[in-house]
Amino acid sequence: MTEPTRRVIVERRINARRDTVFSYFTDPARWLQWQGIDAELEAVPGGRFRMNVRGDGYASGTFTVIDPPHRIVFTWGWEMPGNPVPPGSSTIEVDLIEEGEATLVRLTHRDLPPESRDLHAQGWAHYLDRLAIRAANGDPGRDPWRVDNTWTEPQQSSLDHIESAGT
Repeated sequence: MTEPTRRVIVERRINARRDTVFSYFTDPARWLQWQGIDAELEAVPGGRFRMNVRGDGYASGTFTVIDPPHRIVFTWGWEMPGNPVPPGSSTIEVDLIEEGEATLVRLTHRDLPPESRDLHAQGWAHYLDRLAIRAANGDPGRDPWRVDNTWTEPQQSSLDHIESAGT
């Protein structure tokens, strides 16, 4: 019997309309304004997802659901031998919930092995914070987690809206 997998849920309220936020998940140039240094996104069901997140490796998968401007689903994993989350082995669901002129982003990352859950929770919290700034026409600045920068621990405020739950 295998150890149970986990899910991570990270939510952020973003001061931007839902269609604007949706575009930051489907347009490679816009995605790179908040996460990653290189990306190939074919935002259609069956399309490719591949991104160099920090400069030290690629995450890849396949888009499975594109429902503008409500929902995006894609598989995810790391192109690194021995990584416990290989390409396509986990699933990310992004639900965009309209709240007047703002949008609640609910990102659910499913099928993560227990040893990867906390790292992915911290990562998604960090990057959704950056998305919240960018989608509201702000500048999140250079990503401090890029490998050519000094590593910084996530701030507690970045972890305030994270829920981890068994599947």
